[in-house]
Amino acid sequence: MALLETWRNLAYGNGLDDKQKENLWNGYFTIEKGIYEQILANPTEVISGTVKELAEKYSTEVMVMTGFLDGINESLKGYENPIETMEEDTEVKIEIDPEKLYYNMVEAKAAWLYELPQWDAILSEEKRKELYKTQKASGTIRKEKKIGRNDPCPCGSGKKYKKCCGKNA
Repeated sequence: MALLETWRNLAYGNGLDDKQKENLWNGYFTIEKGIYEQILANPTEVISGTVKELAEKYSTEVMVMTGFLDGINESLKGYENPIETMEEDTEVKIEIDPEKLYYNMVEAKAAWLYELPQWDAILSEEKRKELYKTQKASGTIRKEKKIGRNDPCPCGSGKKYKKCCGKNA
């Protein structure tokens, strides 16, 4: 079984009660924050190695590193790691795209990550606000104003909608 499948089975609770799941995620989020603090301290560094080597580098377990790589995969510059098939000896690379990463952290509602002080040296406050607003607006559904039967037709014919474009609607 690939590492990712094992991680997802563990993380999403196969055989764990609610308290065990809560403990697992609280522990994971603490480790994740620590890894991001290190990565964001030097955001231009390209980090590479096997999954096992990166787990050792960040003093964590292979399963936790698997979850981390799954989470960061869509925030990398121009490529994604083979997370679906990776094993302990699979070579992976972490080269973050700061704007993509910040946007994805906002999307994940991970305030403990997008509010890290390291962001101050990477993205301006204005840029962070812009990315935050862009992400929040992307989830907003705007209902367009409905055309009434007796309203003028939007095609500009001068006829009522019901006698023009709305005839067959």
